[in-house]
Amino acid sequence: MAATMKDSDAQVTYEDQQKINRFARTNARLMDFKEELAAKEKELENLKDAEEELMLAEGDAEVIPYQIGEVLVEMNVEDAQSALEKAKELCLEEIAALKQKAENHKETLNDLKTALYAKFGTNINLDLDDES
Repeated sequence: MAATMKDSDAQVTYEDQQKINRFARTNARLMDFKEELAAKEKELENLKDAEEELMLAEGDAEVIPYQIGEVLVEMNVEDAQSALEKAKELCLEEIAALKQKAENHKETLNDLKTALYAKFGTNINLDLDDES
């Protein structure tokens, strides 16, 4: 999403262009954070599913495979549960950090929108494609 200017009487100064460019960069970063957040939420859901599966298999197996990166490692049930819990905690921390970064970017975008709309009014379009 890029800021677009309609025909106008208002002059675009260097500072205005910098604000428009900053808006576009911040918006692009926000979209990246949203994509990363969706991936982390999916990862958290997968960890929760794995934890449920582990509870179901708890009495059936002494050793279970646990994936670390691209490698499967055999672990006993207690170690696997501990590793899953640590992975969930890390994932939750990353989700919280991403949400905070996204919120900071939204605030910056709102400040820039206010400043640019104050100068250019309806002559500039700063509507976001995805307002979530």
